[in-house]
Amino acid sequence: MSVTMRYREAWEGFWREAPDEPGAVFWDAAPQLTAALHLALFEPRLVDPGLPLVDLGCGNGTQTRFLADRFPQVVGADLAAAALDHARRADPAGQATYRLLDAAEKDAAQNLHAELGDANVYMRGVLHQCEPDDRQPLVDGIAALVGERGRVFLVELSEAARPVLGDLAQRPEGPPPKLAPIFRHGIAPGEVADEAVPGYLRAAGLTVLASGELPLTTTELASDGTRIELPSRWLMAGRDM
Repeated sequence: MSVTMRYREAWEGFWREAPDEPGAVFWDAAPQLTAALHLALFEPRLVDPGLPLVDLGCGNGTQTRFLADRFPQVVGADLAAAALDHARRADPAGQATYRLLDAAEKDAAQNLHAELGDANVYMRGVLHQCEPDDRQPLVDGIAALVGERGRVFLVELSEAARPVLGDLAQRPEGPPPKLAPIFRHGIAPGEVADEAVPGYLRAAGLTVLASGELPLTTTELASDGTRIELPSRWLMAGRDM
C-alpha cells in the first residue's frame, strides 16, 4: 500500500509554493529548539549510533542538516520531490543525501533497508498529517527500516494540541500567515489519539522503549508575540534485543 495520490499532490503543491527563507514554514523551527532537544533524548538510548540515520519526512532538510553534523551517514527522505528540491538547495555541501520515499509502500521501505542495512529513524510530526488508512503502513515501513538493531524516535502532536490548533484556525482575522497555506493545500493537521501511536508501533512488531511529553515548537508567533508551541508526545521504539 502506498499513500493516497491526493495526499502526495497536496504536499507537492505546498512545497512548490513554500519560500526558501529559514523559518518561513510553520513547523520549521531552528534545530536548537527541535532536533537538538530530541537528540538529547534518543541518542543515549541508541543501540548503535553508527548506523545510518533516516530523517523521515525531512521536508526542506533543516533538521536533517543538523543531524548530519552528528551522525556518520544521514539520509533525508520525503514523499514530495518539491520538498527535496528545497533540502538540496539548502545543502550545497551535501552534508546529507536526499531520497524520494513513500515509506508506506512496503517494497520502497524494504529496498532502502536492503541498501542501508538497519537504520535509526527520526520522524517529527508526520503521522498526524497522514490519511488515517496510511498510518499503519507507514509505521510498518519504519519497522522495515530499523530492522533488528535500529531505533525509531518519533514526535507527534498529542490530543491536547487540537484545541490550540482550533483556536488558531478560527481567529477572527484568520489563521496565522504560516499556518494558512497548510489549510489552503488541504493538509490541515488531523488528530491521532495518544494511545493509537504506541498501538501502531506494536502492530508493526516494535516495542516502545521510552516516551514522554515535549512541546512541538513552531516558527509562528501568537498575537501577544510569544512563540506558538503545540503539545506533543515523543516515543522511542525498536525490536526487543
